[in-house]
Amino acid sequence: MSHAISKNHNGNGDSPRSLFVENLEKAYTKGNLILKGLTFEVHGETTVGIIGPSGTGKSTLLRCINRLIEPTSGKIIVAGQDITSLSGTRLRLARRHIGMVFQEFNLVERLSVIENVLCGRLGYLPSWRAWLRKFPQEDINQAFKLIDQVGLGEFATQRADSLSGGQRQRVGIARAMMQNPDVIMADEPTSSLDPKTSVEIMELLKQVSATQHIPVLINIHDVNLAQRFCDRIIGMSQGHIVFDGPPSELSPEHLKQIYGGEDWLA
Repeated sequence: MSHAISKNHNGNGDSPRSLFVENLEKAYTKGNLILKGLTFEVHGETTVGIIGPSGTGKSTLLRCINRLIEPTSGKIIVAGQDITSLSGTRLRLARRHIGMVFQEFNLVERLSVIENVLCGRLGYLPSWRAWLRKFPQEDINQAFKLIDQVGLGEFATQRADSLSGGQRQRVGIARAMMQNPDVIMADEPTSSLDPKTSVEIMELLKQVSATQHIPVLINIHDVNLAQRFCDRIIGMSQGHIVFDGPPSELSPEHLKQIYGGEDWLA
């Protein structure tokens, strides 16, 4: 059975779904920068793998983009809107369009697959509807459609805690898609999965990017997976971007610069 993800056109010639990061800095303590003036942009159906050693700021970058943490300085522009200038209600409205796929899935274990996917629409509902989880029928229909598209149609009514790791990650991807996002970010989405399932999840994320015409940023430790499935690699080291280009141009010399050591040149 095919689970091809249907295309979601925006109605105009060029997709507004884009991300600009300009001179982004983040310091958790004064004078100790974790992110050091990062600048890059991503447009439309592009899958970007962000690689680098632990502690170099990859997860901090994603958390700044979705404003889970506050940037120290710089700009983050999602679909033309500078989210670093927003607060309160305006920030909550903007964050609805930033999908997030988490390393540990972040599902509500006692809820069913369909209920977890529908959580992607909570930011669009009046507070009373969100509290009671009274979703419009249109949202329910879309959730079932997305569940089928990520290959879990027969599991729609099962509790999340009955699923395998790979199935849970598929639920997380469907939940992110349910937001109708302008960008999706995945923070180590394969780190707790076996090799076969990791390949399947990367294939799914690439398919989401291509068919929904949105950038997908993937923080990933597995360089081989990044090179295989990503259109573009951003390599980080000590808070700086030291490589930004297609996977075919990522050389052992670049990997040495990113990770250090001599093993990459062996």
